[in-house]
Amino acid sequence: MDALLSSYLPIVIFIGVALGLCLVLVIAPFIVAFRNPDPEKLSAYECGFNAFDDARMKFDVRFYLVAILFIIFDLEVAFLFPWAVSFSDLGWFGFWSMMVFLGVLTIGFIYEWKKGALEWD
Repeated sequence: MDALLSSYLPIVIFIGVALGLCLVLVIAPFIVAFRNPDPEKLSAYECGFNAFDDARMKFDVRFYLVAILFIIFDLEVAFLFPWAVSFSDLGWFGFWSMMVFLGVLTIGFIYEWKKGALEWD
């Protein structure tokens, strides 16, 4: 029975460390945080609009363009890393399929550039 219980000891230690870390991360902000709120910090922020405006107001297209930029670069990184790791196993088909993928992303990036998404006024 002692051997069975000692095999669970690492799990119990792991759970204890996890609970201790959780408690530290929950309690620490109350100890070290600044208590200097102002109305700007306490206001809700959603997509750059005030929380209590008309729901039918026009949506600024810049938010859409920033979202497209995020998708372009996020997809690029998400697919390039596994592709680079297994590059030697893929051969020429894998190389050219990734070049087509990067070409499509480049077209999206050029579209964003032409629309002025990279210019902040």
